[in-house]
Amino acid sequence: MMNCCGLITVQKEPVPLQSIEVELEVRDHVATVVSTLKYQNKEDKPVEAVFVFPLPGDAAVCHFSAVIGQKEIVAEVKEKQEAREEYDDALSSGQQAFLLEESEQSPDIFSMKVGGLAPGESASIRLEYVTELAVQADDGLRFCLPAVLNPRYQPQGSEGASVQVFSVPASLVPYTLCFCGRLFSPRPICKVESSCSLEPLQYLNTDQTQATVKLAAGHKFDRDVELVIYYKDAHQPTAVVEAGQTSAETGTLMGDPVVMVSLYPEFPQSVMSSVASCGEFVFLLDRSGSMGPSVNSKERHQTRISSARDTLLLLLKSLPMGCYFNIYSFGSSFEHIFPQSVEYSQKTMKQALKKVEEMEANLGGTEILKPLKHIYSQHCIPNQPRQLFVFTDGAVGNTKEILDVVKKNSGSHRCFSFGIGQGASSALINGLAKEGGGHAQFIRGTDRMQPKVMQSLRFALQPAVEDISVTWGLPKGVSVTVLSPPITSIFQGHRSLIYGQLTGQATEGSVTVKYSLAGRPSQNQLHFSLKPAEDTGLTVHRLAARTLIRSLEMEDRELRGRQDGGIKEKVMQLSVQSGVSSCFTAFIAVNKADGKVIQGPLVRRNVPTAGEYLSQNKLKQIFCHRHVFFPKTNMVISASSLDVIGCKEATAPKQPPRDPLLQLVSLQKASGCWILDPDLAAALGKTSEEVTSEVWATILALIWLHGFKMDAKEEWELLAMKAASWLRAQNAPCVPECVDAGNALLGCSLQKDALML
Repeated sequence: MMNCCGLITVQKEPVPLQSIEVELEVRDHVATVVSTLKYQNKEDKPVEAVFVFPLPGDAAVCHFSAVIGQKEIVAEVKEKQEAREEYDDALSSGQQAFLLEESEQSPDIFSMKVGGLAPGESASIRLEYVTELAVQADDGLRFCLPAVLNPRYQPQGSEGASVQVFSVPASLVPYTLCFCGRLFSPRPICKVESSCSLEPLQYLNTDQTQATVKLAAGHKFDRDVELVIYYKDAHQPTAVVEAGQTSAETGTLMGDPVVMVSLYPEFPQSVMSSVASCGEFVFLLDRSGSMGPSVNSKERHQTRISSARDTLLLLLKSLPMGCYFNIYSFGSSFEHIFPQSVEYSQKTMKQALKKVEEMEANLGGTEILKPLKHIYSQHCIPNQPRQLFVFTDGAVGNTKEILDVVKKNSGSHRCFSFGIGQGASSALINGLAKEGGGHAQFIRGTDRMQPKVMQSLRFALQPAVEDISVTWGLPKGVSVTVLSPPITSIFQGHRSLIYGQLTGQATEGSVTVKYSLAGRPSQNQLHFSLKPAEDTGLTVHRLAARTLIRSLEMEDRELRGRQDGGIKEKVMQLSVQSGVSSCFTAFIAVNKADGKVIQGPLVRRNVPTAGEYLSQNKLKQIFCHRHVFFPKTNMVISASSLDVIGCKEATAPKQPPRDPLLQLVSLQKASGCWILDPDLAAALGKTSEEVTSEVWATILALIWLHGFKMDAKEEWELLAMKAASWLRAQNAPCVPECVDAGNALLGCSLQKDALML
C-alpha cells in the first residue's frame, strides 16, 4: 500500500507541487506575468512531476528557469524533439531536468515536466510570459489568468494526439495560489473589477496612474482569475518604440528597434447612429453535454444552455427586417433549423423560436469543425454580408485545425465568438474572432451573457469597413518591416495593433490607416516619437516575435505537404533567437553542475488542475464518439399531467419565474411592434382591457422598458429602436396622447424624445 504523505490527489497519490505565486505587471495595455511554482518531493523515491496547465492563447512565453538550493538553471529554447531527447537522456543518466512545451493542437495549453526531484528536495520553477490585454466592448482592458482547465474534446479523425488533462474538482486542488499585480498607465486608473474577491485597490501616487491589486485570501480554484482594468480616456492611440538587444545582430528582429502602434479608429456619429438593414446572420450554438452545468454557483437554475436560449430570443427579436438568418447547433453531430438561411419574417422568426425553446445540452461531444465547414459550403446571399455568431464553452482539442478553416473563409464573413464558463479556451475564442475579423467576448462567473452578445450584435450591425490600408510616414533613411498580419476588420472603439521592425535613426514618424466607411473615404493618423522608450526591457520585441511566429505557424499548416520545411525552420530560428516559445520548440534545462546522480527509478506524479466536477460516466457521455445524451434533470411537468398520474403539483421541480424583460421581449413581433394580447397586458402588470391597439401596446412596452429596465438597456436597445422605427412608419397622430396616457398608466414621466419617437 502506498504511503501517502504531503499533498495528495483524489487517487491518493502525493503531489509535489505545493504553491503557485503569480506577479502581474501591467503597463498601459501590455501585461508581464511571472509565475513561480514551488515543488517539494516528500516521498522516499525520486519523482517526475507532470503538470498540464492553461495559459492565455496569445501569450509569448519568454523565460523558464529552476532554482534548486542556491543554484539557478535557466532553460534554453531548442527544437522540440531535440529538447525532449535531451530531457530523457538527462533523466536516464540520473540528472535533474526540466521541460516546458506548448501543445501542438492548442496554443493555450502547456505541459511542464520536473524530472529527477530527489527525496526531500525542493525546486522553484519560474515561468514568464507577456501578453496584450484585450479591449472589451465597455472599454475595459481584460486580463485573465487561466486557473481552470477542462477536458478537451478531440474529434475522431482529427490531426495530432489529444492533450491528456489531469483535473479534479476545485475544492480538491492540492496547492495554493498567491496573486498580486502592479498597474502603470499614462492615464488615471479609474477602477479594477474582478470575478474573484480582491483586496481594495491601492494607488501609489496622487494622479492615480500607478496602483497595486491583490487577490483576497482564500481563493478557490473554481474560476479563472479575471481582472478588468478601466483607464480614463482609454481610446487614446499610442506608439512605443523599443531599442534592440545590444547583444543581438543588427538587421535581425531582436537587434533592431521595434515599434508597437495601438490605434482606436473613431467613426462619425452619423454613421454610428445608423443600423444596417441587411445581412445574413448565422448563429452556431454549442449543445454538447458540457453546456449543461449552471452558469455560476449563485444561480444554479440558470444553466449555460438556458442562458444561450434566452440570448437567442433577444438576438432574433433584434434582427432588422430584410435580413436573412439561420441557427445551427452542434455536439457530436450538428443540426440546423432551416436547410439554408431564410428571410427574416414573423413566420420564420416564430418557427426558429419554437425550435430554440426545445434545445438542450444533449448532443454529446464538442465537434465544431463539421458545422463550420457546412456553413462555409453554403453560398453567400448577394448584398447580405454574412455574420457568424459562435457560442461555445471551447472545450476542444483541435483548436488550430478550426482556426485554419475560419481563416481560409475569412473573406466571406465576420465571426463573433463567445466563450461560456470557466476554462473556455482563450485560444479558440480569441482566434475565431481574430481570424474571422470579428470580436470575442467571455462570459464567466456572474456575467450575464445577454448584454455582451448584444454589444457584439451592435458591432455586426455597424457598416462594414472596406479597402483598409496602412501607410507609414518616415524620414529618409528610415524604413519599417511590418511584422503583423494585415488589418482585415475595424470596429468603433476596437483597438488595432501593428508591430514594425525599424532600421535607421530619426526623431519622429507617423502611421495612417485609411479605409472606406459607408462608401466614404476615412482615415486615422498617429504621429509618434522614434526615440526608444525606457524600462520596457524586450517586451515589445517578444510580442512582435510571438505575432510573427503565430502567422508563420498558420502559413506552415496551410502549406503542409507542399513546401520543403523552410517556414518551420524560420519559426524555429525566430523562436530560438527571441526566446519565445512556438509549436516547434520547447524550453529545456538540465542540472549538470553538482555531479550528483539521482538513484532509483523515477515515480511519475501527475499534478492536477482545477476542472468542472464531472464523474467518469459523465465524462464518457460528453467525450464519446457516439450520441450519448444527458438525462433531462430539469424537465417541466404541467399541473394537468401531475393530476392525471395522481401527484400533487407541489412535487414538480420548482421552476424560477421567467424574467419579466424576457417575457415582454418574447411577445414582440418581427416587425418591431407588440399586438393586443392578454399576455402583454400581464407582462406589463395591466388588464387586457387597458391595452387596446397595436400603437398603444407598442408605446406601453417602450415606456415600460425605459421606465423600469434601464439597467438592462444594452439588452433591449436594438429591439426598442426597431419598435420606434415601426411606430414612426405608422404616422399615427395619437402618439403624443398615447405617450402621456402610458406614463399615467405605468406611473412614469418619460418624454416622447426619450422613446426615440
